[in-house]
Formats: sequence, structure tokens, C-alpha cells
Amino acid sequence: MDPGFEADFRKFVIDRSGALFRTAYLLTGDRHTAEDLVQSALVKTAAKWRSLRDPAAIEGYVRRVMYHEQVSWWRRRSRVAELPTGRPPERTEAGHADVADLRLVMRAALARLTSRQRTMLVLRYFEDLSETEIAHLLGVRVGSVRSQIYRSLERLKKTAPELTTVREFG
Repeated sequence: MDPGFEADFRKFVIDRSGALFRTAYLLTGDRHTAEDLVQSALVKTAAKWRSLRDPAAIEGYVRRVMYHEQVSWWRRRSRVAELPTGRPPERTEAGHADVADLRLVMRAALARLTSRQRTMLVLRYFEDLSETEIAHLLGVRVGSVRSQIYRSLERLKKTAPELTTVREFG
């Protein structure tokens, strides 16, 4: 990579790595795996950096690489996901403590999902992609996306029923 491109790439990594990590964490549910996912996506992006002309499209390209990497990782995995059995404590305080508790419940509930289910929910509700966009991005049919999102939400309702009463998540 020549110095001009390297400086641009370095600036992009510094500016956007936090946002990319947050998305990767939501996709993987694990800090270390999220770091690996971002690193892998950035390595692949660095190899294509010269051909990425539109600065506005660069982050979208990196995110697409992350989604595809995550999909390939979950397809390669043949292990059974571990399901935490502990329940969060009862909430008694109002305000910021409630929001923190709710975040912990959400984190635990997302951890109970499979990688595929978590990916579908992140793309749909965090990245705000349509079912058609998700299907195109992951190379699956729209019907598969719909059924996966439905099953994922049903599993969330069963594993964390306290989330069904929440109207707005701060």
C-alpha cells in the first residue's frame, strides 16, 4: 500500500473502528470474537483499498465484509451454543439503574441466540435494513430472513419475557 493510501486507510480505521466494533459485538455477542471480526474485515478492506473510490461507500463495504465473515464463521461452526441458565435479579430501582438492568437482560438474551439469529436481529433492528436488503446481503431468500427473524424474536420472548413489556429502550 503506498503512503497516501496507507494514511487514508489508517485515518478511516481510527475514525470508524469504534462504530464497527459495536456492530461486530452485536453480531457476535463476544468481545474477543468481535475484535477478530473487525480485524478480519479491515484486513480484507485494506487489500481492496485502492479500488474503493467513493468515501461514503467505504464503511458500507467494511460492514458488508463483516456480515459475510460472520455468516461464514457460523456456517463453519458445528458446535452447540451454550445457553446461560442464570436469571437477572429483580429490578427495584428506577431511572438509570433500570436502563442498565435492561441492557444486561438484553445482552444475556442476545447471548442465548444462535449466531445466525443474532445476526438477523442486528441487521434488521440495529442496522435498520429491510428484509430484502438482508436477504441480498446474506445471499438467502427473503422468506428465510422473515422466518429467522420471527424465530429469533420468539426465542427472545421465551428467554427474556421482561423484554416484551418494554416500550422504549433508552
